[in-house]
Amino acid sequence: MHKQIAVSSFLAVRMLLRSGKGGTALTILIIALVFTNMIFLSSIIAGSINLFHTQTRDYCLGDIVIRPADEDESLLHSVDQLLMTINRVPGVIHSTARLELGASLSHKGTTVVMPVISCDPADEVEVTQIHTRMKEGSFLQSGDRDEIVIGNFVAGNTDRSRDIFTSLGGVRTGDLVCISFVNGVTRQYRIKGIFSTKSYQADYQVFITRKEMQDVLGEDPDTAQVILVRTARGIPQDQVKTALMQYGVREQVTTWQDESSKFIGEAVESFSIINDITLLVSLIIAIVVLFIVIMIKTINNRRQIATMKAIGINRETIILAFVIQVLIIAIIGIIIGTGIIFGLSGYFAAHPIEFPDGDVYPVIITGEIIRNAALLLFSSAVAGYLPAYWIAREPVISGMRGGG
Repeated sequence: MHKQIAVSSFLAVRMLLRSGKGGTALTILIIALVFTNMIFLSSIIAGSINLFHTQTRDYCLGDIVIRPADEDESLLHSVDQLLMTINRVPGVIHSTARLELGASLSHKGTTVVMPVISCDPADEVEVTQIHTRMKEGSFLQSGDRDEIVIGNFVAGNTDRSRDIFTSLGGVRTGDLVCISFVNGVTRQYRIKGIFSTKSYQADYQVFITRKEMQDVLGEDPDTAQVILVRTARGIPQDQVKTALMQYGVREQVTTWQDESSKFIGEAVESFSIINDITLLVSLIIAIVVLFIVIMIKTINNRRQIATMKAIGINRETIILAFVIQVLIIAIIGIIIGTGIIFGLSGYFAAHPIEFPDGDVYPVIITGEIIRNAALLLFSSAVAGYLPAYWIAREPVISGMRGGG
């Protein structure tokens, strides 16, 4: 067996060295580009998923979400005491409580119906990163009254055709907005700031301070619909979740992954389908290209193959020589493709791809490189085996005559 592999390897190298250098180089380049396409698209998809995860944690949910334990109950009670308990738990950096109240926002005849979120800004800036994404103006402070901050999609554009959601028609910082709450209270608020996180969910929100909400409600309800928790980096969220329950938090405690698993799972599944389709198309291209190349080589080398059989080289050795030849081409292509991939990754790390929902950095996964390289090598071996097997089966006399 070792002797057969050695003979086949020798024949494969000789055939490669004797073949046209331009054609071989072009084939290697095609394989390199096919491999680049297989890896690079999946790295963009992985980067998009990472962006979605980051936006979900930084702007929407934090690391851990606390809601009422009873599904029939919509509010958390004794929130101040609960926040104090949560903030004492090891691994917790800080927590913030949010209370929403339905309302309609109006500006110059344009109305948007949506919930208004109240929070203590001093807590909010410790948990979410919305305050770092101010497009105009500034974020709320704890003592602010009669002021709001709104998301970019709520502010909208003067040209309504550019809006994704119903908006206030291009309001700016300093404009006055009339808000009518569902409890019958109507007030005017000055827009203190407009934030733009590029998250579709986060940028369609409106915030007022907790003190303002207390005034709207006419009391301090000490309630909230949700508490968001920021945990220390490096500490598993499940570990902090367990610690919260050990410290007496009896409410429903979930990690951001659990909270968003449904819509994140659907998005990841859609991306995976796209990636699998692209991978399949890339493999088909590689198989077709290599099949054509090896078919041409075997047809042109019919007499040479017949001569090798005539001098005693068996058919399996000849077929293996063509397979090894293809594998050499594929391995060189994969090495070049890997270099291209890391070159592109370095470039886009400095110049990220600007998507409508944020800047995407390619994420190169070593496991993906190994898996796709193995798939490409297997496909290449199949593409080399089929034409070689077909030609090697010809009788010696027919091969000597050129297959006539």
